[in-house]
Amino acid sequence: MNFLDGSLHPENQEKLVITAAPYGPEWAPEDLPAGEIPVTMAEQVQMAVDCYNAGATVLHVHAREDDGHGSKRLSRFNELLDRLRSAVPDMILQVGGSISFAPENEGEAAKWLSDDTRHMLAELQPTPDQVTIAINTNQMNIVEQMTAADIAGTSVEDPALYRAYREMTIPAGPEWVEEHIRRLSANGIQTHFQLASINQLETVERMMRRGVSNVPLILTWVAIGGGFDAPNIYNLANFVRAVPDGAVLTLETSMLNVLPLNTMAIAMGLHVRCGTEDNIWTQDRSAKMGSVAQIEQLVRISEEMSRPIANGQEARRIYRIGEFYKSADETLARNGFAPNRQAGQRGFLRHAAE
Repeated sequence: MNFLDGSLHPENQEKLVITAAPYGPEWAPEDLPAGEIPVTMAEQVQMAVDCYNAGATVLHVHAREDDGHGSKRLSRFNELLDRLRSAVPDMILQVGGSISFAPENEGEAAKWLSDDTRHMLAELQPTPDQVTIAINTNQMNIVEQMTAADIAGTSVEDPALYRAYREMTIPAGPEWVEEHIRRLSANGIQTHFQLASINQLETVERMMRRGVSNVPLILTWVAIGGGFDAPNIYNLANFVRAVPDGAVLTLETSMLNVLPLNTMAIAMGLHVRCGTEDNIWTQDRSAKMGSVAQIEQLVRISEEMSRPIANGQEARRIYRIGEFYKSADETLARNGFAPNRQAGQRGFLRHAAE
């Protein structure tokens, strides 16, 4: 991404898109004050409404059963999506492709669904706007950067649960990834890339150059350590510089890193994500902080910087919802990559022309 003179001026930036991740699948409902982790279907829908009213226009969707456990049933997701479409029609509904990574019973591993079952996310009805996807099988140790203070008094203090999250991996081999993107696109669902490092971004670019991923490059840099990049300025700058100008980039991290990284994103003209899936504390750890309060905090910061918050329709335009491409050439051009090299071409290539 280029940062020309004036790129930090709010009049030259897109409005801010806030993604809310309020369903906190790694936490037990009792880990936060009552109501902050919604359990019943009515509570899950009301949480989406509250997040939208606070300023979020993208909803990262996980679902729970009535007993509080994370749901592995796609029928439960269908029910939730149907109710969300009525309750928050302007929100971009983004189903988390890791929908059941939380262990179901004490001592069990934190496993994602099987490859075949995850493909069924493309069959959800009503269709979500997006499904997130990981690239390249990778370690996903979500507790590596967490401190004792981060998990104090929560269910993750339990050694068996802590180990389950520590040993978690993401299954995302190339054959499965390409087929998953094909199925999502065929059903009009946008792929949202959740990328852990620059090498995964390079894999996405290669897929686009081969014509097997003809979609907008809407992505999140997930800087949580444990097999992912750490949220430091060097990793951030290196990743952002590699992202092409036509992409839409959101930043994501965990716990007390969330607010500083999101503040950087707001200043840089990028986009933000917050919620109990990412953090549960105020910055001084004096109290637990729910998703709505986190959204309201980012709205205040963005307003101080005179960067307006995108409404639902503006977020859909920025995220290019409903946009798909017919060829590798069109994909490269729309996302701001250089074109593929033609036979006999020498030297550096200019950016692809739309």
